[in-house]
Amino acid sequence: MAGSTAGGQQGERTAFATHLRAAIATSGLSLDRIQARLRVRGVVVSVTALSYWQSGKRQPERQSSLSAVRTLEEILDVPAGSLLGLLPPPRPRGGAGKRHAGGEPLTFPRETLQPLLDKVGAPDALERQHPLKLVGLHDLCEIAADGGQRAVTARAVFQAGADGQDRWLLVYTQDDPAAGAPELHAVRNCRVGRAEVDEAHGLIVAELIFDQPIDRGETHLIEYTLTNGGPPYPECRNTYYREFRRPVREYLLEVRFAPGTAPERCWQYARNGGTGGPTRRPLKLDGGDGVHAVALDFGPGVFGIDWD
Repeated sequence: MAGSTAGGQQGERTAFATHLRAAIATSGLSLDRIQARLRVRGVVVSVTALSYWQSGKRQPERQSSLSAVRTLEEILDVPAGSLLGLLPPPRPRGGAGKRHAGGEPLTFPRETLQPLLDKVGAPDALERQHPLKLVGLHDLCEIAADGGQRAVTARAVFQAGADGQDRWLLVYTQDDPAAGAPELHAVRNCRVGRAEVDEAHGLIVAELIFDQPIDRGETHLIEYTLTNGGPPYPECRNTYYREFRRPVREYLLEVRFAPGTAPERCWQYARNGGTGGPTRRPLKLDGGDGVHAVALDFGPGVFGIDWD
């Protein structure tokens, strides 16, 4: 889900960004007006995505994004294919790409994460052994008809190792930063406190403050959602995972697909700390266009589901 780009591809991406930026400047249209004209033609692209495309931070890859570029060529009055022809082939999303997704724990560099931690008042979160333990987590990831991620609903149970525990720090990354950060909503037994977003990396750091503090040995259940705008919905590269920095007693991951769009094959994958390579096994879809996997006494490591 994260990686470097080969030098040749980087050059092509720069050419696309340069020509797109020049075409926009020549047109005299603002990004807001371009977005509006795209919408009239039935194409939905965020202003953030347009900005990232012209700056070279991101490139169109998904089929809906490539279709949007074709419409952009019409709006900007440039020859058909002149922008599309500057894009490199999409990055692979087959078996090799998905094996990488479950290969190594993917943690943001300290220089990316630390400024957000400082702003929410948790500068030592990466080193401190928190007295609040995550004992159970259930993620429901909803995949839209276009293959993008519509929403994630999480139910988490914590147990206090010291008195007066009243908040949990959420760190969440969007797989498609160009789509903008998802909206975080507290659903049950908590509220959102201080929150910071790094748009360039699709990274959110936020406090989830409990309705009431808990003391040593007590547990607390919270529920929250992360919701994306669309369509098109943000790319998820046919995978969803959690990275656990500390052990969790039980993790239930459920992926639900839009009716009629369930894939033919799904797998669970896991890499538990330094115990060697990732493990994978096939999963069976249920009758409700969904699939699930369970990890017990897992972590630190990465656990997820991917699909064709």
